[in-house]
Amino acid sequence: MIPILKRINILAQKQREDGLTQTEKEEQQQLRQEYLQIIRGQVLHTFSGLTILDPLGNDVTPQKLKIAQQNQMFKTNDEA
Repeated sequence: MIPILKRINILAQKQREDGLTQTEKEEQQQLRQEYLQIIRGQVLHTFSGLTILDPLGNDVTPQKLKIAQQNQMFKTNDEA
């Protein structure tokens, strides 16, 4: 589970019950942005490992995804 999700949920519950102070609203907004970045990163990571095959077993992975996978492979090799 994503660590900041617990705090996001606490702030959401408090917002429904009592309302939030301006500081808490700012914290909530920042945490939501961080959460979205984490989720987007997970989705991109998942898609970067996909290969799409048609019913005949031919690789029909979109060219844009293949290029992104190649770029990711080069980044990984450069970091090693």
